[in-house]
Order: sequence, then C-alpha cells, then structure tokens
Amino acid sequence: MPTELIYVVIGFVLLIGLFAFFYFIPVRLYLAAIAAKANVSLISLIGMRIRRVNPNYIVNPLIQASKAGLNITTDELESHYLSNGHVSLVVTAMISADKANIPLTWEKATAIDLAGRNVLEAVQMSVKPAVIDCPDPRKGKSVVEAVAKDGIQLKAKARVTVRANLERLVGGATEETIIARVGEGIVTSIGSAESHKEVLENPDIISRRVLEKGLDSGTGFEILSIDIADIDVGDNIGAKLNIDKAEADKKMAQAKAEERRAMAIAAEQEFKAREQEMRAKVVEAEAQVPLALADAFRKGHLGVMDYYNMQNVKADTKMRENIATPENPSHPNPEGR
Repeated sequence: MPTELIYVVIGFVLLIGLFAFFYFIPVRLYLAAIAAKANVSLISLIGMRIRRVNPNYIVNPLIQASKAGLNITTDELESHYLSNGHVSLVVTAMISADKANIPLTWEKATAIDLAGRNVLEAVQMSVKPAVIDCPDPRKGKSVVEAVAKDGIQLKAKARVTVRANLERLVGGATEETIIARVGEGIVTSIGSAESHKEVLENPDIISRRVLEKGLDSGTGFEILSIDIADIDVGDNIGAKLNIDKAEADKKMAQAKAEERRAMAIAAEQEFKAREQEMRAKVVEAEAQVPLALADAFRKGHLGVMDYYNMQNVKADTKMRENIATPENPSHPNPEGR
C-alpha cells in the first residue's frame, strides 16, 4: 500500500474520531460544569448522547441548581426531561421557592409540571398573590346578577385575591372553579337579603357570607379576600313578574269569557232551532185539519150545516178579536181619547 494512501486513511480515521469525540463529549459544557462545581462526569455526558438527550437541557439547569445550593442529580434531570417535562422551568421554580422560604421538593415540583401547571407561576403566585375578576370578563359577562327578596335586581362585580397552595395544586380545582363558587356565593347572599338597600348600604356582608362558605376547599388556591368592586341597581324584577302574571290572568279571563259567550250563542241558536222545529210541527198539525174535515164529510160524521156553523163561529171569533185589539197599541182608546 502506498505511504500517501496510509496517511489519508489515518487522517480520515482521526477526523472521524475527533468528530465523534466532540459529539459525544460537549467540552464547553463539561468545562462549564467543572468551573461551577456541578457534579457531572464524562460518562454521564456520553450516556446522554446515547439516550438522545440534549446535554444543554441538562447541564445548564444543573449548573444553575448547583450555584443556588440545590442538591439535584443529573439522573433526576434526565428522568424529567425524558418525561417531556420542562427541566429549566422546574429548576428555576425550585430556586425561587428556596429563596422565598417556600417548601418545595423536586418530586412535588415535577408533579406540578407534568400535571400541566406552570410551576414557576405557581411559586410566584405563592409569593405574590394574584387578583381574579368575578365574573371573568373574557367569558362574556361583566357582572353577577341577582335579585333580593324585595324583587330588585342587583348587579355586582367582585375581585378575589388568591394565593397558590402548592400542596393542593396537583389535582386541585383551577381558577374557573373559584370564579364559579364566588359567583354562586354572591347570588346566594343577595338573594337572602330582605331588601336591596341592605346590600347597598353594607356590600361587605356579601364578602363575609361568601368567605364563611370555605370556597377554596378542594382547589389549588387559598382565598385571601373577596372585595366587592362595584354594585349597581338593575331592574325591578318583582314588579315585572307581577305585571306578567296580571297580563296572563287577564288573557286567561278573556279566554274564559269568550268561551262562555260562544257557549251562550250556541245555546241561543239551539233554542231557535227548537222553536222552528216546534213551529213546523204546529204547521204540520194545522195541515191535518182540512184532511180530517174531508174525511169526516166522506164518512158522514160532519154535515154541511155543521161546517157552516163552524165557519160562522170562526168569523164571529175573529171579529171579536179585531174589536178587542186597538189599531195603535200606544192608545188604549180606539177613538183617541
């Protein structure tokens, strides 16, 4: 083999070895860890590469924790990284909690992070309480509406000061639950008031009654205070309900009256029909008289003189009726006197 070819192969092998060395051993990170007195070895760095863990996401938080005096190992950092956790965020949160004298272990911090909560914001909220608007204006409602016993509607807006409870943050209810419970408490407090004036004079009665209910139980927060930011008078709901009820009663009475009128008209028409029926029967009976007379003539039960005598009686009776009945009913005397 020619000497030049041997040198080329050796150079190529050295180049590949140098590339592999700097790939598996990030020298800059290793020197930075040594300078910071962080406990990391070359074997750990090589193992990170083999496990497809980016050393930057492990060594830099390890240096940060070491400088802050926290005892965290590379295995713990790698385990949280492989669990899709936010390693740098958790380490920063633990440093903040340590400086604020808030007890926070690595297990608790990683559990909060893996639960989907921002552990750094939780620590910051433990140090600096947050203020939550009730109701949340981002949900479309700006006030909580409730009606006192006197029927007057009140529109209230509250501001809730809460502090994160790290012990109950995992599995605890979120801010939405706090807002819903406070809104329910406001509605209950206003609804139990005898008069809306009582609430307007002492809005703090709402805060006291709501705080007495222990609304932060089962949540990841601790309610420090509930302040009524604004309260306004709305509509007279009681009067509106009475008006609507009176209108409904009026329409019901009109419907019943219309029903009775229709029944009366139907009864009247029925009586008229019966009257026409009876008249028809009378006409029918009168039509039988000539037939009976003819039959009497044929059978010899009635003679001609008898018939003429009957006609004379009828004519005499009609004449008497005409004499007895005046022409003008308003004048009882036919001569006008």
